[in-house]
Amino acid sequence: MPVVHAQEEKEYFMAEGCYILELNNHLSDPAVSIARARLEVGKTTHWHSLKDITERYVILQGQAKVFVGNEPPAMVKEQDVVYIPAGSAQRIRNTGQQDLIFLAICSPRFVESAYHDLQTDSS
Repeated sequence: MPVVHAQEEKEYFMAEGCYILELNNHLSDPAVSIARARLEVGKTTHWHSLKDITERYVILQGQAKVFVGNEPPAMVKEQDVVYIPAGSAQRIRNTGQQDLIFLAICSPRFVESAYHDLQTDSS
């Protein structure tokens, strides 16, 4: 199917602390997945990493402080892109006055088994 329509009612809360709406994550397109993430004002996601998956955040609304690996924290705003190498520890904090909304673009596509919550996993 060449067009995938967003289904707002399928947004869910992910244990890392934000809301996720999968926009494109299918076996038929293994090279990439795209999700919309929404983080409420003042909230910070858990430290986490994605094994063998490179991720990019495209900030659509709001402002935040992003933490990636050993890099110094960086402030981001609308239209900024954050590159997160595979396996890097990461988290993001909404520092704005509205929900932070960003695309999470993963290559290859996101699979749940690659997700590691570094705040709760002992592995």
